[in-house]
Amino acid sequence: MAARTMRAVQYGGYGGGAAALQHVEIQVPSPKKDEVLLRVEAASMNPADWKIQKGMMRPFLPSKLPFVPVSDVAGEVVEVGPGVDGFKPGDKVVTWLGFKAGGLAEYAIAPVNVTAHIPPEVSAEGAAGLPIAACSALQALRYATTKFDGTGDPANVLITAASGGVGTFAVQLAKLGNLHVTATCGARNMELVRSLGADEVLDYKTPEGKSLKSPSGRKYDIVVHCTSSVGWSSLESNLAAHGKVVDLNPSPGGFLRSALKQLTCSNKKLVLLFAMATKEDLQFLVELVKGGKLRTVIDSRYALGKAEEAWAKIMEGHATGKIIVERDQVMDI
Repeated sequence: MAARTMRAVQYGGYGGGAAALQHVEIQVPSPKKDEVLLRVEAASMNPADWKIQKGMMRPFLPSKLPFVPVSDVAGEVVEVGPGVDGFKPGDKVVTWLGFKAGGLAEYAIAPVNVTAHIPPEVSAEGAAGLPIAACSALQALRYATTKFDGTGDPANVLITAASGGVGTFAVQLAKLGNLHVTATCGARNMELVRSLGADEVLDYKTPEGKSLKSPSGRKYDIVVHCTSSVGWSSLESNLAAHGKVVDLNPSPGGFLRSALKQLTCSNKKLVLLFAMATKEDLQFLVELVKGGKLRTVIDSRYALGKAEEAWAKIMEGHATGKIIVERDQVMDI
């Protein structure tokens, strides 16, 4: 490569939110064994990004400071490391950078074991939204033994915070799996969630939404729980006899409750899911997007030079779908 430095956004310590992000010029990294260097075209933020900055995963993450955050990216391969087969310069790919991150930059190092090709039918921003959010939804629904080709047995699912990054994917995937979907979200997003396939939509601020009861009187075989604002007691009373709650926001209290359910051999289970992207799941999801069966709902787009605005937006916690940071200047939508 001719250029050996790049623009990046990093933070140098814990806390500080968007104001602590620094725009810097740093060296372009070189790929090592089983790695590729990407020209980043789009990066997708997740709540975990600001939580790591806040120190909620200290002392384990970030792995070092200063730290270039954001792990979900799509782009073009520009260089391959030793031992890499199946990828070459010019390939368009989506990847999960892992805990080393590096997505808020012009270039990033990607491990080939969590990198998948993207065809021309799939945009960079659409692909970048997949690694954590869509993989989380996919892995959560597998706890209901969901088959995503519509051949599975009918079941009832509740998806909380259904207009968020994970929730928008969960609704679509659940309908592909032949599930009856009850979803919660804010009033302004109810029509969107219906358009994604939800059979019943509850405004979480209303008494009906707070009760989580299905309007058709169904009990839930599985709950894809995407918010921390609803407690176990509200969920348990709405579960079927052998229902499961898959919690995507595990807390210390959740660990204790999950262990207690195991010890007491309760038929109603609380599953704590720490989802991580895999190559196989990314390939599966990309094919769904290519076939028009799945789409990334995009809340807003920001140029890399305005990454702190995207960071402030994700910290607010009310994004509809995914927040995307792109290499070039674009208008917000």
